[in-house]
Order: sequence, then structure tokens, then C-alpha cells
Amino acid sequence: MLFINKIELMERFMANLLQTPLPVLDNDILRTFVAIAETGSFSGAAETVFRTPSAVSMQIKRLEEQLGVSLFVRDARSVRLTHSGETLLNYARRMLALSNEAMSRFRHPDMHGVVRLGATDDIGERILPTILKRFAEAFPGVMVDVTIDNSVGLRRRLSEQRLDLTLLNSGNGASDEESELILRERLVWVGASCGTAHTKDPLPVSMWEQGCSWRNEAVEKLTEVGRAYRVAYMSATTMVQRAAVLSDLAVAPIASYYVSDGMEVLGEEAGLPELGFYEIRLKFSEQRGELIEAVADAIRHAFRPAERQSRVA
Repeated sequence: MLFINKIELMERFMANLLQTPLPVLDNDILRTFVAIAETGSFSGAAETVFRTPSAVSMQIKRLEEQLGVSLFVRDARSVRLTHSGETLLNYARRMLALSNEAMSRFRHPDMHGVVRLGATDDIGERILPTILKRFAEAFPGVMVDVTIDNSVGLRRRLSEQRLDLTLLNSGNGASDEESELILRERLVWVGASCGTAHTKDPLPVSMWEQGCSWRNEAVEKLTEVGRAYRVAYMSATTMVQRAAVLSDLAVAPIASYYVSDGMEVLGEEAGLPELGFYEIRLKFSEQRGELIEAVADAIRHAFRPAERQSRVA
């Protein structure tokens, strides 16, 4: 009799277990979880997913309660994944990718192909990765091949039909009726925080190669005020320019959106002339189609004021 009762209890337990399905993970919460893992902070994730930090915290608390594990180790300076968090991150990315693929299959069934996009080095490093990631989530069937070059080279590639569209830097007020204005941004001088490079004579400047609109503006203004300078660092990559500034080896003219931690904006009090503006423009090849327009729309959307603040924060 006792043996029969144990069997009955086991059967009842299994029946109850089968009648109570496992909770379903919410893609919206998983998206927030992935954003925290990628930005390394709750505040950075909040800007990425367009929620308040408190709402992000509540989402993660709910997720941890649902899973019964801690996903993050938090201290005053950083947030890092626990072992359980690393395991979930792998699942979360796969689930979100599959969800995006399914949605795209029904909403954009014919969107497949390759778009050739050009960009300057600063845009390619600081802005483009976020734009392309969001585009890939919305249109997983569209591949975007990126070419990084200076504006002169990008124009040449476009005229030779080796690019479908490109983002270009142009000087303040430069005329190009065939391109579309995406962003007008002020140029600023930057040096290392608490640095001394700006006090040296001649002024050591980190510059890009000939033809760069940032370089042209800086040279023109320094010449106007008679400030002696020397090109201490010259490169085609923004990584080298930033390294020179952060090491306090030189100052540099850059777009205000490109100012990062460890840099200090310098003005007339540092003996540097005020710089003007520069523009980011979008230019198309002769061939335009649905795929190219989709990429262009993603770029336009990313450069809206609210989106841009979230992206570069």
C-alpha cells in the first residue's frame, strides 16, 4: 500500500509540473539585459533602450527573480556579468537575433542583398557601429559592406560606382548640391585633461592628412591669428590622433561629438582661436534602390538629436 501511495504521489507531482509551464522570457527585458552587458552600465543601457535607469533596474530585478539567479555584480564604478549572466547573454543574443529574423521575414520579405557604404574614419569608429548594429537587427537579410577612407577617396570611389552611398565630411559652408546634409557640428580644440601641450611654442598639433576639413579649418584659423604651430602627429586614422592628445603630446581640432573621457576642450583662454563648423553629408551613387534607401533612412534616424545624444553618451 505504501509503495502504491508513493507512485500516486509521484504521478500527481509530475501532473502538476506538466500543468505549470515554465515562464516565458520577455524579449524587451532581454534587450535591456544585453544593453547593460554591452555598455557596462545601467545608465548607458537606459539611453540605448530609451528607458529611465530606474525602469532598467526594475526590469533586471524582475528577470533575476524569474530565473532565480544574480546576473550582475555591481560596485560603485562598474557592472559586470556573473557566470549565470554570461550564460544568459549567449541565449539572449540568439533569441533576439531569431526574433528579429522572424519579424523581418514577414515585414520585409524581399529585403535581401548587399549595400556598399563608405564613411570617414571618425564616423566609422565613433558612430557607424551602432547604426549598423541596429540596421542588422531590423534587416538581417541585408549585408552592409563598409569602406573607410578620407572624403576625397570616398568621392572617387562613389564616382567610379564602387560605393552605393557614402558619408562625407565637408568644411563649413562647402557647396555640394548633390549631397544631403545630415549633421552640422562645431569644431573644437582638445588637449589632454590638465595637459600642457597647448602651452608649447610652436604649438604641437595632431592632424589628419591633406584634404581633411578639420585640418583645413585649423590651419586657416591658426594662420589668421599668427599662432606658430608644427604638425607633431599626422595620420589617416582617428585612433592615432586621439592617442596623441590623450598622451599630452599634441592638441587637435575635432568635432564636439568626438570629445571623450581624458580630453579637455580648449578655447581662447588657452591661446587657441575659435573654430567654425563642419558638416557630415550623405551622398549617393547614380543607382538608388530600396536597399540603399533603407540604409540611408537608418543613418538619418541615427543622426536625429535625441538618437545622437544616446549614441555618443
